[in-house]
Amino acid sequence: MSSDDSELNQNNNEKISVKKSTFNGLIIGLIVLVGVASFFAGSYTSNLNSNQISEKDLEEAIAKLELKVLQNQLPTEQPKLPVKISADNDPVIGNPDAPITIIEFSDFQCPFCARFHVQTLPLIFEEYIEQGKVKLVFRDFPIQSIHPNALPASVAAECANEQGKFKEMHDMLFDKQSEWSKQETAIALSMFSQYANEIQLDEETFDFCLTNGKHIDEIRKDLDDGREYGVSGTPGFFVGNDQIGYVELKGAQPFDSFKKIIDAQLDA
Repeated sequence: MSSDDSELNQNNNEKISVKKSTFNGLIIGLIVLVGVASFFAGSYTSNLNSNQISEKDLEEAIAKLELKVLQNQLPTEQPKLPVKISADNDPVIGNPDAPITIIEFSDFQCPFCARFHVQTLPLIFEEYIEQGKVKLVFRDFPIQSIHPNALPASVAAECANEQGKFKEMHDMLFDKQSEWSKQETAIALSMFSQYANEIQLDEETFDFCLTNGKHIDEIRKDLDDGREYGVSGTPGFFVGNDQIGYVELKGAQPFDSFKKIIDAQLDA
């Protein structure tokens, strides 16, 4: 960590002042979160056979592969169905009736997700979301193995959504990512409570939501759906709708990448 980062963290720590009762509640909540966070670990395992493959097995595998290639080259009368990606019941930024949807699988502690938020999303917001042409659906994909504060941040955003202020907390978490991302989780939780106060949420309601783990199942569903759709890193995007299907974009793509897809879909 650089001296600048150390100084920033020191200043942030000096600014944090949380009532003893609130902090104790957050610590209890942390215990709950740590207990349920285990579902993020060990999701990918594989069984490897140490025996060498026989020549016969290899020939059969090659033959099956060649047959598959030939089948894929044959013409088919069946129309190709559009790829459908579920928006579930996750928070929406923009007009819910917008014709084009961007479904984002994101991690609040991911620096590339923050880059998208700072560099690209404002342009999409100005040109498409504010015009009612596009809506953004935010689905949680916290990579807990490398981002230990990502899960609590997702919970904080879901709790803010309960009070109708998802976008405000979403923006706060990404704008201030450098402040909370490298903190101990207990301190990060107290900072989320502070952010809730800044965006004028009911603190008591927010803190109770933050510490009881009520949104864990919803976050897990987002994570499972993302894996099913082939999301392996964040941010991951799917742009389109159920009628025309979705186009996948991986990573913190520039605005032009989204513009080309959105414009083509709006003209379709």
